Amino acid sequence: MAVELSTWDAQGTPTTPTFSTMRFPAGESHVKIVDDADAGAATEIATLRGTSGDDLVMLGMWADAVRQRGSRSVALVPYLPGARQDRGLPFGAKVYADVLNGFHIDQVIAFDPHSPVIVDLVDNLTVVTSEQVVRDAVLDVEGDAYTGIIAPDKGAVARATAVAESCGLPLYRAEKHRNPDTGKLDGFTCEPLPADGRFLVVDDICDGGGTFTGLAGSTGLPKERLGLWVSHGVFSGRAPQLAEHFGEIVTTDSYPAQNTVPGLRTVPLRPYLTKEIR
Repeated sequence: MAVELSTWDAQGTPTTPTFSTMRFPAGESHVKIVDDADAGAATEIATLRGTSGDDLVMLGMWADAVRQRGSRSVALVPYLPGARQDRGLPFGAKVYADVLNGFHIDQVIAFDPHSPVIVDLVDNLTVVTSEQVVRDAVLDVEGDAYTGIIAPDKGAVARATAVAESCGLPLYRAEKHRNPDTGKLDGFTCEPLPADGRFLVVDDICDGGGTFTGLAGSTGLPKERLGLWVSHGVFSGRAPQLAEHFGEIVTTDSYPAQNTVPGLRTVPLRPYLTKEIR
Protein backbone atom coordinates (compact mmCIF):
# COMPACT_ATOMS: atom_id res chain seq x y z
CA MET A 1 0.00 0.00 0.00
CA ALA A 2 0.97 3.61 -0.34
CA VAL A 3 0.01 6.85 1.34
CA GLU A 4 -2.57 8.67 -0.80
CA LEU A 5 -2.32 12.46 -0.77
CA SER A 6 -4.96 15.02 -1.65
CA THR A 7 -5.63 18.72 -1.10
CA TRP A 8 -8.65 20.88 -0.30
CA ASP A 9 -8.60 24.62 -0.95
CA ALA A 10 -9.66 27.26 1.58
CA GLN A 11 -13.32 26.68 0.70
CA GLY A 12 -13.08 22.94 1.37
CA THR A 13 -13.18 22.00 -2.32
CA PRO A 14 -10.85 19.28 -3.66
CA THR A 15 -8.14 20.79 -5.81
CA THR A 16 -4.84 19.76 -7.42
CA PRO A 17 -2.77 17.85 -4.83
CA THR A 18 0.12 19.85 -3.42
CA PHE A 19 2.39 16.86 -2.83
CA SER A 20 3.34 13.53 -4.35
CA THR A 21 5.30 10.71 -2.73
CA MET A 22 8.59 9.18 -3.82
CA ARG A 23 11.45 7.10 -2.47
CA PHE A 24 15.13 7.73 -2.95
CA PRO A 25 17.23 4.91 -4.44
CA ALA A 26 18.44 3.98 -0.94
CA GLY A 27 14.81 3.56 0.18
CA GLU A 28 14.13 6.71 2.21
CA SER A 29 10.62 8.15 2.09
CA HIS A 30 10.14 11.62 0.63
CA VAL A 31 7.41 13.97 -0.58
CA LYS A 32 7.84 16.67 -3.20
CA ILE A 33 5.76 19.68 -4.12
CA VAL A 34 3.93 19.30 -7.42
CA ASP A 35 1.57 22.29 -7.08
CA ASP A 36 2.70 25.35 -5.14
CA ALA A 37 -0.61 27.23 -4.91
CA ASP A 38 -2.51 28.09 -1.71
CA ALA A 39 0.34 27.57 0.74
CA GLY A 40 -1.04 28.16 4.23
CA ALA A 41 -4.68 28.24 3.14
CA ALA A 42 -5.07 24.62 2.09
CA THR A 43 -6.06 21.53 4.03
CA GLU A 44 -3.71 18.69 3.19
CA ILE A 45 -5.15 15.17 3.52
CA ALA A 46 -3.23 11.90 3.71
CA THR A 47 -4.92 8.49 3.68
CA LEU A 48 -3.12 5.55 5.28
CA ARG A 49 -4.57 2.04 5.01
CA GLY A 50 -3.06 -0.92 6.81
CA THR A 51 -0.01 -0.99 9.06
CA SER A 52 3.08 -0.68 6.85
CA GLY A 53 6.00 0.88 8.72
CA ASP A 54 7.24 2.39 5.47
CA ASP A 55 3.89 4.09 5.00
CA LEU A 56 4.01 5.46 8.54
CA VAL A 57 7.40 7.05 7.80
CA MET A 58 5.98 8.51 4.58
CA LEU A 59 3.10 9.95 6.60
CA GLY A 60 5.62 11.62 8.87
CA MET A 61 7.48 13.16 5.92
CA TRP A 62 4.22 14.51 4.57
CA ALA A 63 3.19 15.93 7.95
CA ASP A 64 6.51 17.75 8.31
CA ALA A 65 6.22 19.24 4.82
CA VAL A 66 2.65 20.39 5.50
CA ARG A 67 3.65 21.99 8.80
CA GLN A 68 6.57 23.84 7.20
CA ARG A 69 4.23 25.29 4.58
CA GLY A 70 1.79 26.46 7.27
CA SER A 71 -1.14 24.37 6.01
CA ARG A 72 -3.51 22.22 8.01
CA SER A 73 -2.83 18.45 8.11
CA VAL A 74 -5.52 15.77 8.30
CA ALA A 75 -4.64 12.08 8.33
CA LEU A 76 -7.29 9.49 7.51
CA VAL A 77 -6.11 6.37 9.34
CA PRO A 78 -9.21 4.16 9.34
CA TYR A 79 -7.38 1.11 10.76
CA LEU A 80 -5.46 2.40 13.77
CA PRO A 81 -2.32 0.24 14.01
CA GLY A 82 -1.69 -1.27 17.42
CA ALA A 83 -5.29 -1.09 18.62
CA ARG A 84 -5.26 -4.81 19.45
CA GLN A 85 -2.03 -4.42 21.41
CA ASP A 86 -3.69 -2.46 24.20
CA ARG A 87 -1.95 -4.10 27.16
CA GLY A 88 1.08 -6.16 28.08
CA LEU A 89 4.72 -6.00 27.07
CA PRO A 90 5.40 -4.33 24.74
CA PHE A 91 2.50 -1.88 25.00
CA GLY A 92 2.01 -1.74 21.25
CA ALA A 93 -0.90 0.69 21.24
CA LYS A 94 1.24 3.26 23.06
CA VAL A 95 4.18 2.70 20.72
CA TYR A 96 2.07 3.29 17.60
CA ALA A 97 0.28 6.23 19.22
CA ASP A 98 3.63 7.82 20.09
CA VAL A 99 4.70 7.48 16.45
CA LEU A 100 1.54 9.19 15.19
CA ASN A 101 1.68 11.86 17.89
CA GLY A 102 5.28 12.61 16.98
CA PHE A 103 4.12 13.80 13.56
CA HIS A 104 2.02 16.61 15.16
CA ILE A 105 -0.88 16.10 12.76
CA ASP A 106 -3.72 18.58 13.26
CA GLN A 107 -6.47 15.95 12.97
CA VAL A 108 -6.38 12.15 12.80
CA ILE A 109 -9.60 10.40 11.72
CA ALA A 110 -10.05 6.69 12.44
CA PHE A 111 -12.85 4.20 11.91
CA ASP A 112 -14.21 1.95 14.65
CA PRO A 113 -10.99 1.36 16.64
CA HIS A 114 -10.73 -2.04 18.26
CA SER A 115 -9.95 -0.74 21.74
CA PRO A 116 -10.88 2.43 23.64
CA VAL A 117 -7.36 2.36 25.05
CA ILE A 118 -5.78 3.63 21.86
CA VAL A 119 -8.48 6.26 21.48
CA ASP A 120 -7.18 7.92 24.62
CA LEU A 121 -3.58 7.71 23.41
CA VAL A 122 -3.75 9.34 19.96
CA ASP A 123 -3.71 13.15 19.90
CA ASN A 124 -6.32 15.15 17.96
CA LEU A 125 -8.28 11.99 17.16
CA THR A 126 -11.76 11.89 15.66
CA VAL A 127 -13.50 8.49 15.71
CA VAL A 128 -16.12 7.49 13.15
CA THR A 129 -18.28 4.68 14.52
CA SER A 130 -19.66 1.87 12.43
CA GLU A 131 -23.43 1.96 12.84
CA GLN A 132 -24.21 4.46 10.07
CA VAL A 133 -21.93 2.67 7.62
CA VAL A 134 -23.51 -0.72 8.42
CA ARG A 135 -26.95 0.77 8.05
CA ASP A 136 -26.18 2.39 4.69
CA ALA A 137 -24.16 -0.45 3.18
CA VAL A 138 -25.91 -3.54 4.52
CA LEU A 139 -29.18 -3.01 6.35
CA ASP A 140 -30.76 -0.47 3.98
CA VAL A 141 -29.79 -2.36 0.83
CA GLU A 142 -32.65 -3.77 -1.21
CA GLY A 143 -33.18 -7.51 -0.96
CA ASP A 144 -33.87 -9.95 1.85
CA ALA A 145 -33.84 -7.83 5.00
CA TYR A 146 -32.02 -8.77 8.16
CA THR A 147 -34.27 -9.31 11.14
CA GLY A 148 -31.67 -9.33 13.92
CA ILE A 149 -28.10 -8.54 14.90
CA ILE A 150 -25.72 -11.02 16.54
CA ALA A 151 -22.81 -10.02 18.80
CA PRO A 152 -20.26 -12.83 18.38
CA ASP A 153 -18.64 -12.40 21.82
CA LYS A 154 -18.57 -10.13 24.87
CA GLY A 155 -16.12 -7.74 23.25
CA ALA A 156 -18.52 -7.09 20.37
CA VAL A 157 -21.64 -6.41 22.44
CA ALA A 158 -21.34 -2.61 22.60
CA ARG A 159 -20.63 -2.30 18.87
CA ALA A 160 -23.41 -4.71 17.87
CA THR A 161 -25.84 -3.03 20.27
CA ALA A 162 -25.18 0.36 18.67
CA VAL A 163 -25.96 -1.10 15.23
CA ALA A 164 -29.08 -2.90 16.47
CA GLU A 165 -30.45 0.22 18.19
CA SER A 166 -29.66 2.39 15.16
CA CYS A 167 -31.66 0.07 12.92
CA GLY A 168 -34.43 -0.89 15.35
CA LEU A 169 -33.49 -4.57 15.32
CA PRO A 170 -33.22 -7.06 18.20
CA LEU A 171 -29.80 -8.08 19.49
CA TYR A 172 -28.76 -11.67 20.14
CA ARG A 173 -25.61 -12.59 22.03
CA ALA A 174 -23.15 -15.34 21.39
CA GLU A 175 -20.15 -16.36 23.46
CA LYS A 176 -16.92 -18.20 22.94
CA HIS A 177 -15.72 -20.44 25.75
CA ARG A 178 -12.15 -21.22 26.73
CA ASN A 179 -10.69 -24.17 28.56
CA PRO A 180 -9.63 -22.70 31.93
CA ASP A 181 -6.61 -24.99 32.06
CA THR A 182 -5.20 -24.34 28.59
CA GLY A 183 -6.75 -21.01 27.62
CA LYS A 184 -7.66 -22.44 24.22
CA LEU A 185 -11.08 -22.01 22.63
CA ASP A 186 -13.40 -24.75 23.81
CA GLY A 187 -16.58 -24.05 21.87
CA PHE A 188 -19.23 -21.46 21.04
CA THR A 189 -22.82 -20.87 22.09
CA CYS A 190 -25.53 -18.52 20.86
CA GLU A 191 -28.76 -17.66 22.58
CA PRO A 192 -31.86 -19.07 20.84
CA LEU A 193 -32.72 -17.43 17.55
CA PRO A 194 -36.15 -17.13 15.92
CA ALA A 195 -37.16 -19.91 13.56
CA ASP A 196 -37.32 -17.49 10.63
CA GLY A 197 -35.34 -14.50 9.42
CA ARG A 198 -31.79 -13.50 8.54
CA PHE A 199 -29.18 -12.38 11.05
CA LEU A 200 -26.15 -10.13 10.67
CA VAL A 201 -23.08 -10.83 12.80
CA VAL A 202 -21.37 -7.52 13.65
CA ASP A 203 -17.78 -7.12 14.83
CA ASP A 204 -14.79 -4.88 14.22
CA ILE A 205 -12.00 -7.15 12.95
CA CYS A 206 -11.80 -10.44 11.06
CA ASP A 207 -8.34 -11.94 11.00
CA GLY A 208 -8.30 -15.70 10.44
CA GLY A 209 -12.06 -16.00 10.90
CA GLY A 210 -12.08 -18.79 13.48
CA THR A 211 -14.47 -17.02 15.85
CA PHE A 212 -17.01 -16.42 13.11
CA THR A 213 -16.77 -19.96 11.75
CA GLY A 214 -17.35 -21.34 15.25
CA LEU A 215 -20.23 -18.97 15.84
CA ALA A 216 -21.92 -19.91 12.58
CA GLY A 217 -21.79 -23.56 13.57
CA SER A 218 -23.27 -22.84 17.00
CA THR A 219 -26.34 -21.16 15.49
CA GLY A 220 -27.23 -24.21 13.41
CA LEU A 221 -28.33 -21.88 10.60
CA PRO A 222 -27.59 -22.32 6.90
CA LYS A 223 -25.39 -19.69 5.26
CA GLU A 224 -28.39 -18.14 3.53
CA ARG A 225 -29.64 -16.93 6.90
CA LEU A 226 -26.35 -15.48 8.12
CA GLY A 227 -24.40 -12.38 7.10
CA LEU A 228 -21.14 -11.00 8.46
CA TRP A 229 -20.07 -7.39 8.87
CA VAL A 230 -16.54 -6.56 10.01
CA SER A 231 -15.24 -3.01 10.04
CA HIS A 232 -11.69 -4.15 9.21
CA GLY A 233 -11.06 -7.21 7.05
CA VAL A 234 -7.59 -8.64 7.48
CA PHE A 235 -8.71 -12.07 6.20
CA SER A 236 -5.58 -14.05 6.92
CA GLY A 237 -5.09 -17.82 6.96
CA ARG A 238 -8.30 -19.79 6.48
CA ALA A 239 -10.57 -16.73 6.29
CA PRO A 240 -11.73 -17.52 2.72
CA GLN A 241 -13.61 -20.50 4.21
CA LEU A 242 -16.01 -18.03 5.82
CA ALA A 243 -17.89 -18.00 2.52
CA GLU A 244 -18.99 -21.54 3.35
CA HIS A 245 -20.81 -20.29 6.45
CA PHE A 246 -22.09 -16.79 5.56
CA GLY A 247 -24.25 -15.86 2.61
CA GLU A 248 -22.98 -12.27 2.69
CA ILE A 249 -19.66 -10.89 3.94
CA VAL A 250 -19.10 -7.12 3.99
CA THR A 251 -16.14 -5.02 5.15
CA THR A 252 -14.50 -1.67 4.38
CA ASP A 253 -11.37 -0.63 2.52
CA SER A 254 -9.56 0.25 5.77
CA TYR A 255 -7.12 -2.63 5.40
CA PRO A 256 -5.69 -4.40 2.32
CA ALA A 257 -7.04 -7.94 2.74
CA GLN A 258 -4.44 -10.71 2.80
CA ASN A 259 -6.66 -13.26 1.04
CA THR A 260 -9.49 -13.18 -1.45
CA VAL A 261 -12.77 -14.11 0.21
CA PRO A 262 -15.40 -15.37 -2.27
CA GLY A 263 -18.27 -12.92 -2.61
CA LEU A 264 -16.70 -10.29 -0.35
CA ARG A 265 -18.19 -6.81 -0.69
CA THR A 266 -16.01 -3.84 0.27
CA VAL A 267 -17.42 -0.44 1.28
CA PRO A 268 -15.32 2.71 0.58
CA LEU A 269 -14.85 4.69 3.80
CA ARG A 270 -13.60 7.99 2.41
CA PRO A 271 -17.05 9.71 2.26
CA TYR A 272 -17.68 8.89 5.93
CA LEU A 273 -14.22 10.02 7.04
CA THR A 274 -13.89 13.24 5.06
CA LYS A 275 -17.20 14.62 6.30
CA GLU A 276 -15.63 14.71 9.78
CA ILE A 277 -12.81 17.02 8.71
CA ARG A 278 -12.88 20.14 10.85
